[in-house]
Amino acid sequence: MQISRRALLSAVPAATLLALTPALRARAAEPDGADPAAASADRTALLANTVAIFAGTATSNARPEAAAKIAAIAATARSRLAAMDAATGAAELFHGVTLGTSDPNLTTSFQYLYETALATRAPGVAPDLYGSTAVQQRVADGLTWLYDHFYGDQSQGYYGNWFNWEIGMSTYVSKTLVLLDDYLTANRPDLASAYVAAMDGYLRNGKNGDVDLDSRFHTGANLADITTNRVLQGAVLGDDARISKALADQLTVYAAIDPYHLQHGVTDGFYADGSFIQHSSVAYTGSYGSGLLTRILQTIKMLDGTGYVQGDGLVGVVQGWVADAFAPLIFEGWMMEIVKGRAVSRTTTGYADVAAIVEAVVDLTGYAADGDATALGGYVKFVRQTSRSAPDPAKFVSPVSVVRYADILADDAIPARDLNAPAQHTAFAAMDRSVHRRPGYAFALSRSSTRISGYEYMSGENLMPWFQGAGAHYLYLTGQDQTQAYGIDYFTTVSPYALGGVTAPVETRETVPELYGTAWYDNPALGFTSSSVSQNTYVYFPLSTNAYSGGARLGAYGTAGYVQSDDAAYTAKQAGQLPDDFVAYRNADATKSWFMLDDEIVVLAAGVGDGAGRAVTTTLDTRIAGPSDAVALTGRLRGGTPWTGTGTGPLAWLRYADATQGVAVGYAFLDGPEATVALDTVSRSRRAVRTSNPDTTASKQVFSLSVDRPAGAPHTSLAYALVPHATQDALAHYDRGPLAVIANSTQVQAIRHSTLGLLAANAFTAGTHHAERLTVDGPASVILREERGTTSIAVADPTTGRDTVSVLVHGRAMRAVSADEGVTVRRVPGGTRLDVTTRQAYGRSFQAVLR
Repeated sequence: MQISRRALLSAVPAATLLALTPALRARAAEPDGADPAAASADRTALLANTVAIFAGTATSNARPEAAAKIAAIAATARSRLAAMDAATGAAELFHGVTLGTSDPNLTTSFQYLYETALATRAPGVAPDLYGSTAVQQRVADGLTWLYDHFYGDQSQGYYGNWFNWEIGMSTYVSKTLVLLDDYLTANRPDLASAYVAAMDGYLRNGKNGDVDLDSRFHTGANLADITTNRVLQGAVLGDDARISKALADQLTVYAAIDPYHLQHGVTDGFYADGSFIQHSSVAYTGSYGSGLLTRILQTIKMLDGTGYVQGDGLVGVVQGWVADAFAPLIFEGWMMEIVKGRAVSRTTTGYADVAAIVEAVVDLTGYAADGDATALGGYVKFVRQTSRSAPDPAKFVSPVSVVRYADILADDAIPARDLNAPAQHTAFAAMDRSVHRRPGYAFALSRSSTRISGYEYMSGENLMPWFQGAGAHYLYLTGQDQTQAYGIDYFTTVSPYALGGVTAPVETRETVPELYGTAWYDNPALGFTSSSVSQNTYVYFPLSTNAYSGGARLGAYGTAGYVQSDDAAYTAKQAGQLPDDFVAYRNADATKSWFMLDDEIVVLAAGVGDGAGRAVTTTLDTRIAGPSDAVALTGRLRGGTPWTGTGTGPLAWLRYADATQGVAVGYAFLDGPEATVALDTVSRSRRAVRTSNPDTTASKQVFSLSVDRPAGAPHTSLAYALVPHATQDALAHYDRGPLAVIANSTQVQAIRHSTLGLLAANAFTAGTHHAERLTVDGPASVILREERGTTSIAVADPTTGRDTVSVLVHGRAMRAVSADEGVTVRRVPGGTRLDVTTRQAYGRSFQAVLR
């Protein structure tokens, strides 16, 4: 069950969306709108829609499925009123939320006022709350007090985090003004305009209080938040021009990013291949991306029945996001770690993240065409049925969504179906991520390059992130509770130097707070402040310094190559561009390939070592288990001797099995030095990875499989296969095939799988590279597969910088049965040559079928 092609990202180019903006901008130029009566009706509908989103309607809230949500709204409001009653002193509106120097506390105060106001507009809550002008007066009094003492004077504001002042506070204030619109119009007619003027003033990166599309702060999810707030502000002020201008600005967020033709220099947003980037270079679908999805669906619902945006283009784009960007990253209700940035260190992650996406998809079913709505509803059912921790509708934002969710689950005409194919390979080339799915497992791979950051640290979150983008992988197994495999406790108990798939020097690195005593490197005189460009570039999310990261996709098979390099901070420090007290760390050396097949993921590594002579560890895999789980480690040495437990030896294969969780992973060693097997019980506070985490101790058994190289050892190579759900019998047969390593050097890495008829190669350097039937010119990635009399081939440029890639297939000359645009096939002496125009393809694969 697939969403129709018209809805996919590639089918809705930026030009289609941006064609809607002239009408909006023309409408914005008319202070009263082109038609004052129509504009007034539109604003009235927008306000009513917004209240319905957050407070529900009489119909939705009367449904029994909404009872828990309505009860939660009421309970939260009563809690906030009690905290207001208990406030003491001149610096508290709510007890325990001290104001004056804390921007998070000021944001929280506005949040509490919004949550109190919400109960007065939610049908079905107790009569002492719903419609209560007394409660609304208390909220209005609170708004006035905060404005007079802590918000209205901008010379005293804008301390701390810019996000709180430009987005966080404005979000709660704008929604509260909507909820109290009738009351404020009648009793405090100047309060809304005063707040909007202040919010404009705090939009310091704007122009005359408006959004600046050239600002690095006004991009992607942040721009969607800012513009949504401005839409609501325009509605309460009766300012049609503000609404129209904000919507025109927001449309730029829908348009897929074209990296070769950037608009306003912005790289944040969705790409044609489904990638999502925020903060210029961070893979972020699972955090900022889901927030953007939520905000855009709310905008679609707010505009329902108005004349601001016509056509179904917006809905089609969002359907494409769901199918191409989100669904591949969700495994049995769990959001994969590879796209969460610093959010991997939060305790509410994984299953909780997907609940917001499910609510957005539920909302989307109300606007999609019939067939697409069925597919989306089927996906909602599928996530509900396969998740070990199903979404809790009581935590949805909207009571209306709660009821629609219940209707979808109860509709027998909607079959539960994944939007992903059972066997699927997704190459997110624009964000250096790969996701490989098969019945029973999903494999997720995180890399970095000159385009994508190696990690994200910020605000005391994700304190030890150094190798999360250095080939770290996550192998999710069907049926397992993923909180027992990954999530916060994985990063808490597993050494940051020993994430699965990582090659790291044996050293101890210090976190940013340990190094500098603050959450950032503070040196304003040299351009280092909490939100400066230099802080981003060298502290929060530095890029890697090698361009090679990516691979080819052929149907449901894929490759990925990666050249490990120093990051931008270390390179700049070595060049003398950073202060003496700035600390940067050198990486180890490695060139790696991943070949993602059916039953196995084959990993080749060459040039593994360290130019500085340090000891180096390559972690083939790391898994965690409960402290009392029944974990068994069995295997066999290359000479045939059985192996049990931990230690170091020349392994032929190893099997990890957790009988308590009902999962197993096998490791077939194809080449390389002796491996070390370890199983340790680790107990550590979650605050080790995030300063604001609860001081909760996580205790896990930590299994690791590694190849350790002593200090001064020469660079080496190794090859192995990860085999999900492997049995001992299956692992024992790998010494007789079907896998063969064809080449494994820093120039070229290649494997052959005889059963699949598949040959795949990654070439890393300039020159001519040979891998059996393939000759590849320069850096490239190639997959070739022979089946049923045809030869299929896929070619990609992992550097994204080449204009053309040439591949020679040796043997009998073949003709093209089909070929992607940009692929030229011709017969040459000794075989068939493919010339592929990869210019401005941004790592995309080109395919051809030959006979």
